[in-house]
Amino acid sequence: MSERHYYIVIDIIRMFMKKNIIWFFIILSLLLLILFSFFPEFFGGGISYTKSNQNINANSLPENPVPVIPPLDTLAYDKKLDELANNIPTPQPALPSLWPVKTVYPNAGAILPFKRIVAYYGNLYSTKMGVLGQYPEVEMLAKLEEEVKKWENADPSTPVVPALHYIAVVAQAGPGADGKYRARMPGVEIEKVLAIADKINAIVFLDIQVGFSNLQNEVLLLEKYLKLPNVHLGIDAEFSMKGSIRPGKVVGTLDASDINFTADYMAKIVRENNLTPKILVVHRYTQKMITNYKIIKPLPEVQIVMHMDGWGVSTKKKGTYREFIHKEPVQFTGFKLFYKNDVFEPNTVLMAPEELLKLSPKPVYIQYQ
Repeated sequence: MSERHYYIVIDIIRMFMKKNIIWFFIILSLLLLILFSFFPEFFGGGISYTKSNQNINANSLPENPVPVIPPLDTLAYDKKLDELANNIPTPQPALPSLWPVKTVYPNAGAILPFKRIVAYYGNLYSTKMGVLGQYPEVEMLAKLEEEVKKWENADPSTPVVPALHYIAVVAQAGPGADGKYRARMPGVEIEKVLAIADKINAIVFLDIQVGFSNLQNEVLLLEKYLKLPNVHLGIDAEFSMKGSIRPGKVVGTLDASDINFTADYMAKIVRENNLTPKILVVHRYTQKMITNYKIIKPLPEVQIVMHMDGWGVSTKKKGTYREFIHKEPVQFTGFKLFYKNDVFEPNTVLMAPEELLKLSPKPVYIQYQ
């Protein structure tokens, strides 16, 4: 704008200011509109600047994509079940196989049978209840990683998910304040385990030893943790006392009704919170530990693992697995290895993944204590 034009504009403004202040604002608005249209540089670049800022703001927003879960591939599921059944053909006509078990298909996103879980078991308060609390965190996680690699090498077709199996309700020798012979771990301890698991992208199992309490009371108290997508559950029949003898003196028992209650409750949490299927691990190593196994009901929301929890030399462990896991099929199977108790006898070694993969069915949940 030239100096001559500038003075003309000033004279016009002065004239209208003398006559009518309203006209002043009308003229001023028109002048600003003309300047904005023909001289945008006076306004910091006009529309192009605004668009640039919009792009920057959009790009700086944190991305939180919702994971897309593909639908269950039932053909792949059935194929994997057949592989796990490990049925070895014989020259003679074979008896009808108990495995694979034909149960309801799981919802999309199920871990089993597509992956194998390798877990460390224990309680952070105790160095004697399992490897989870026996070693400092860094050393414990390094040992778990070693076991995971062993299983990956032994069975490359089955990816491995690391897990921490934490005893959240511990059976006790004393009655406690309410006479139930069990101690519930404080939330701060459970949250420690969750934080450790996050460091290695592991899943977590919260284990319940009810003592003289019951699953109907104890499971409900863990609801806020079961709402988390990476938290699953274990229930230990050994410490579920139905008579008057305290935990540790005799082996306890769970009925199918106890297990079905737990599975139904977990399924409700899965549905209400739009979660992928949960896993329920049931410990067993004797006949009477689990009653009425035939009516245990796996659900689309809950996958059930019958877990061989006995210790000793390999021949004894295989026998236990054959009698109480293989012969009474439910859905999936697990197998526990004890770093100490399994090698008490001279010249014994811990069973290797390659040996366990010869079992029928192949276990998909492996626990180290």
